[in-house]
Amino acid sequence: MNRQISNITINRNQDGAALVVGLVLLMILTLLAISSMTSSTTEISMAQNAQYTQNAFQSAETGIGIAVASNNWSTTTATIVPPLQMPGSPDNYVEYRLTFDESTPVPSGFSIGAGAGFLSYHFDVRSTGTSSRGATSTHQQSFYIIGPGGN
Repeated sequence: MNRQISNITINRNQDGAALVVGLVLLMILTLLAISSMTSSTTEISMAQNAQYTQNAFQSAETGIGIAVASNNWSTTTATIVPPLQMPGSPDNYVEYRLTFDESTPVPSGFSIGAGAGFLSYHFDVRSTGTSSRGATSTHQQSFYIIGPGGN
């Protein structure tokens, strides 16, 4: 028995094409990942800015509530409150200015009646709330109270 061994030669002329294709795909995946991370970071920053704007809005509204509830309604001098830190919010502040506008007769329809020795005292409140990253919100509210005065 005569055995003949034949050598099979394999052609290895691929020139590294698989390596080049693999590196290109890896580069594309890396760029997609970086783009996604940048987009996510931008969206988080936008959400934080919206939250800070909302905090400033709520601070300004709270300032109006504080001014109306203060019972400090002077018809001669304006009440100016410097920035106050909002309770439980170290980065949120409110300041307001309460001014007297005018007094008018009591509007008709009140049970006390117009011209019965009472006047409507009109006041304006301008409240500014501030929060992180320079977020500010300014609100103005007018109101009147009925008090003694007229003939």
